[in-house]
Amino acid sequence: MNILAIGCHPDDLEIGCYGTLAKYVQMGHKVSVCHVANGNLGHVEIMQDELRKIRFEEAQAAAEVIGATHYSVDANDLYVTAEDDGLITRLAKVVRQAQPDLIITHYESDYMNDHVQTYQSAMRASFAASLPHFDLTAQEPVAGTCPIYHMDTLSGLGFIPTEYVDISDTIELKLKALACHHSQIDWMREHDHIDFLDFVRSCAKIRGYQSGVAYAEGFRANINYLRMTTKRLLP
Repeated sequence: MNILAIGCHPDDLEIGCYGTLAKYVQMGHKVSVCHVANGNLGHVEIMQDELRKIRFEEAQAAAEVIGATHYSVDANDLYVTAEDDGLITRLAKVVRQAQPDLIITHYESDYMNDHVQTYQSAMRASFAASLPHFDLTAQEPVAGTCPIYHMDTLSGLGFIPTEYVDISDTIELKLKALACHHSQIDWMREHDHIDFLDFVRSCAKIRGYQSGVAYAEGFRANINYLRMTTKRLLP
């Protein structure tokens, strides 16, 4: 299968679903990851242009850890909106390039508007990518409309999984990928006294307790017309 994970900021997918994505890669599936926002406001001291470059490189390194193909839509933080036609065109191009059988993205009721808008953008762009006349300049073939799964929210607040993936054998790879985001991890450790890697490990452990394994990630299927399937698509 071709798997496309669409996250908002450059570390969101690593937090929410990189254990599952790593399993897909190990099973022989092709995994593509795309961040919509460039993370340019994600630091107190590093200015926007410099941080944009840093965070792209961190996301690229994280994707390489698990063997995924990395894309960026490059919208500025706080300016992600599904009403931005240019953003949708760029994201639809990614969808056509990835040709996904499954898309993983944010929950529709996530805590941050940029995350919610990323989900809505994924819905709009993935549908647009299936329309031959949406972008007449596109060189890529149209993509089929595929199922969408929502990944967990940060710390699991407001999210009740309907499906779990056992990531006990990929938890260390997930954390290794997340650790590539030095601009975020180091700052939180040194200035906020938060061990974010331990935080993410603990959340995976809680989902593991819920599902009877050491570590797990939780998901919910998107319940919409053309997004349903009779198949188990999660590993």
